Amino acid sequence: MKLKELLEQLSLDGQIERIYGKTEAEVTDLVYDTRKKISVGSLFVCIAGAVFDGHEYALTATEAGATVVVTQKELSLPEQVTVVLVKDTRKALAYLSAAWFGYPAKELITIGITGTKGKTTTASMVYRILEEVGIKTGLVGTVEVKNGAETIPASHTTPESYLLQMYFRQMVDNGCKAVVMEVSSQALKLSRVGGIEFDYGVFTNLEPDHIGPNEHADYEEYAECKSRLFRQCRFGILNGDDPMAVRMLKGSNCNVMTFGCKAGADLLAEDIDLHRLDGKLMVSYKTKGALETEIKVPVPGMFTVYNSLTAVAICMQLKVPTEVMQKAFLKVQVKGRMESVNISTKFSLMIDYAHNAMSLKSLLTALKVYQPKRLVCLFGCGGNRSRDRRFEMGEISSKYADLTIVTSDNPRFEEPEAIIEDILTGVKKADGAYVTIPDRKEAIRYAILNAKEEDVIVLAGKGHEDYQEICGVKYPMDERVLIAEILSEMTEEEKERLAII
Repeated sequence: MKLKELLEQLSLDGQIERIYGKTEAEVTDLVYDTRKKISVGSLFVCIAGAVFDGHEYALTATEAGATVVVTQKELSLPEQVTVVLVKDTRKALAYLSAAWFGYPAKELITIGITGTKGKTTTASMVYRILEEVGIKTGLVGTVEVKNGAETIPASHTTPESYLLQMYFRQMVDNGCKAVVMEVSSQALKLSRVGGIEFDYGVFTNLEPDHIGPNEHADYEEYAECKSRLFRQCRFGILNGDDPMAVRMLKGSNCNVMTFGCKAGADLLAEDIDLHRLDGKLMVSYKTKGALETEIKVPVPGMFTVYNSLTAVAICMQLKVPTEVMQKAFLKVQVKGRMESVNISTKFSLMIDYAHNAMSLKSLLTALKVYQPKRLVCLFGCGGNRSRDRRFEMGEISSKYADLTIVTSDNPRFEEPEAIIEDILTGVKKADGAYVTIPDRKEAIRYAILNAKEEDVIVLAGKGHEDYQEICGVKYPMDERVLIAEILSEMTEEEKERLAII
C-alpha cells in the first residue's frame, strides 16, 4: 500500500504536523512493536510506552530496513527515510492500522461497551443473543476474542489498535456482520479505538476504580476517558440510573436512549423478581416504555437486570424480534461471570471471577438476596500480589458468607499455605465459619458433598481461567472439569442424597 493512502484519514483529522520526504513510497509492513522483525520497506511507528520509548529505536528500525518513521518528536534520521511528524503516535497508529487493514469496522455493526462493571457480562450476552438470532458476530473482551472462526485468549480488555483492526478484518473475512466489544478507559485514553465511529456506544456504570500510577490520575480523568466513547458513536445507550450518565454525554452529539429501574428511563424495568427455579438462580422483570415485554434470565443479581436491559436496548435497535430475544435470554450463560453449574435440584453451584474485595462483596451481597439456607464461598488468593487483598477478601467472605472454604488459587512463587494463613487473618476478623483445604479439587469436593438443601455455593476467583500457575508454570485446571470429575467419582448413594441431576 502506498504511504499517501495510509496517511489520508490521519491528514483529514488534522493529526499530521509535518512530512519530511516522499509519500509515493510503497509500504510493505506496519510495525509498532520493537520485538517484531522489521523488513525492508516497513513503516515504523514510535510508541512511547510506560517502560520503553519507541522513539529511541527509530534509528535502529531504519537500519533494519524501515523506510518510513512516524514520530511525535523531532528525530535525526537518514535523508532517504520519510519522516511523518504527528501530534500523537498512538492515535496515528490507530488510523494507520485501520487503513492498513482496509477500514474493516465500516463493514461491521460496531457495538462498544464501557463502564466500571458489567462490560464482560453485557458483551457476552449481546454476542450470544445476536448469534442466536442468526447475526454472525465477533466478540472482543477481557476473556477472549472471537473472530468468527476461532477463539483467541485475550491479553487486554481492549487490544492495541493494530491487533484490534486485524481482528476486525478477520471477522469481516469470516462472514461476521457485527462486533460487540468491551472498551476500557485505558483503550480510550491510549487511542486504541481511535478513528472508529461506533454504531452504538453503551455505558453500564461508573465507580471509583483504576485510579493510580499508570492508570488514571483521578476520578474525573477516569470519567473523561470513558465519556470519549460517546463522542465517537452514532447512538448512545446509557444506564440512566447512574448519576454519571449525564457526564458521559458531555461534548457528545449522538442520539441517546436510556435504560434503568427508576422512572424517567426510556426503557424501564418493573416488577423485578429474584427467585430460584430447580436449583437455578433467576431474574425476571417486565419492561415498560420503549418496549413492553417480560424478560427472564438464568443469571442472578440486580446487576443482571441492568446488564440484560442493555442487551434488550441493543437488540431493539437491531430489530431483533421480541420472542426471539426472550428465548435467547433463557440460554444466556457467561463463562466465569455468575456462571451456574446445574448439577443438583437441591442446591445451587456457581463459578465467578471475583478476585478482589470489591467484586467479592458485590457477588456475595447479590447472592444473599436469594435467602439461601447457607451461602458458601470457596476461594483463594494469587501469590506474589498484595497481601492486603488477602486480608480484605478473607474478612469480606467471613462477614457475608455462612461458610468460607479457603483454598489455593494461583500460588505462583509463594507457598499456598502461607497465602492461606494471610487469608485466615482476615477471615478471623468476622464471625463466619471456615475450613481450609489447600487442594482446590478437594475443596470443591468438600463443598459439594456437604451441601445442604437450598444452599448457594460459589467458587470464586478463577472464573474463566482454565489453569493454575505454580512456580512459573501454568498447569491445566478448569473448575468445570474438576466438578465433572468429582461427580463421576461419587457413589450412587451420594448422588441420590444430593439430588444430582
